[in-house]
Amino acid sequence: MLGNFSVSLTVKDLAASRAFYEKLGFKVIGGNGKNWSILQNETATIGIFQGMFEKNTLTFNPGWDRNCRVLPEFTDVRDIQRTLKSRGIALTAAADESTSGPASFMLVDPDGNPILIDQHVPRPGK
Repeated sequence: MLGNFSVSLTVKDLAASRAFYEKLGFKVIGGNGKNWSILQNETATIGIFQGMFEKNTLTFNPGWDRNCRVLPEFTDVRDIQRTLKSRGIALTAAADESTSGPASFMLVDPDGNPILIDQHVPRPGK
């Protein structure tokens, strides 16, 4: 249960990118408007980030649905991390497994695409 999926795009000009995606039918649903914004259309979620990521990144948010509402049940990011490590997947950044709050970790797929598992909510049951 990896959670809500979005693509995090590295952009050169946040305002220009936001205007472009709004012309495609996306609406801003979050962000700070200075160096990142989250946009959605009927079926897709994208994040646009200026100066925050080196490469476009696949992002999963354990504990969230599409509308950033906390799910009643979900797999905690630290449990996902342990499972992937037990399967031999190398991480490029790891979550502190002694914590219980929001946390994240990163890995890279065989083609060099970064994947961010980014949990914004506390561990289930906490």
